[in-house]
Amino acid sequence: MRIGQVAAIYSIIIGVAMLVMWAAFLATGRVPELNTALCEIVFHMVAEGATALALIVGGCGLLAGEKWGLQAYMLSMGMLLYTLIMSPGYSLQRNDMIMAGMFAAFFIVAIVLVALSFIRTSDYLLESQ
Repeated sequence: MRIGQVAAIYSIIIGVAMLVMWAAFLATGRVPELNTALCEIVFHMVAEGATALALIVGGCGLLAGEKWGLQAYMLSMGMLLYTLIMSPGYSLQRNDMIMAGMFAAFFIVAIVLVALSFIRTSDYLLESQ
C-alpha cells in the first residue's frame, strides 16, 4: 500500500470519526456550551463539521486519483491541523488527559503525512483506475 493510500484512508477515517463524535456528544447531552456559550459552540461545531467533510472529500479524491485530490487533501489536512491544535485546550481545561493525548497523537500522524506529501509527492498522486 502506498503512503498516499494510507493518507487518504486516514483522512476519511478521521473525518467520519469527527462527525460521529459530535453526533454522540450532541445525542448524549455532552455539549454544555449549548446553554452557556451558544454562539461560540455553534461556530466551533460548524468549523469542525466543515473540516470533517473536507477530510472525507479530500481523502476520497486522493484515493480515486482525481486531479483535484491532492489539493483537496492538503486543504483538509490544514484544517485538521488547526483543529488538532485548538481542541486539546478544551480537553486539558476539563482535565481529560486521554482526549488531549489522543489529539496529540492524531496531530503527530497528520504532520508526518503532510510532510511526506512534500517529500514523496509521487506517492500521493494515485492514478485513476
